Amino acid sequence: MKNLRRLPDGELEVMQIIWHGDTPMPRPVIEKELAESKHLAATTILTFLTRLCDKGFLTMEKQGRINYYTPLISEKDYLASESRSILNRLYGG
Repeated sequence: MKNLRRLPDGELEVMQIIWHGDTPMPRPVIEKELAESKHLAATTILTFLTRLCDKGFLTMEKQGRINYYTPLISEKDYLASESRSILNRLYGG
């Protein structure tokens, strides 16, 4: 397994919503889930989703007027990569 890029907090929060929900997940559901924890503009959420697709964490499928997002990286794989990265930084491998 390759080392994955560390996600900024906002993008990680979006990924956690998708990982813990039913996939593929429509964008309105992601926006609703985020609204419960913090107030973000729809354009900000769309930016997060676009970046996650560009980084290879998500894939997007358009059905009608709604975009559906599916994770390409599992939460388990991401957490394992992050754990290795932290150990490498702290203890030099």
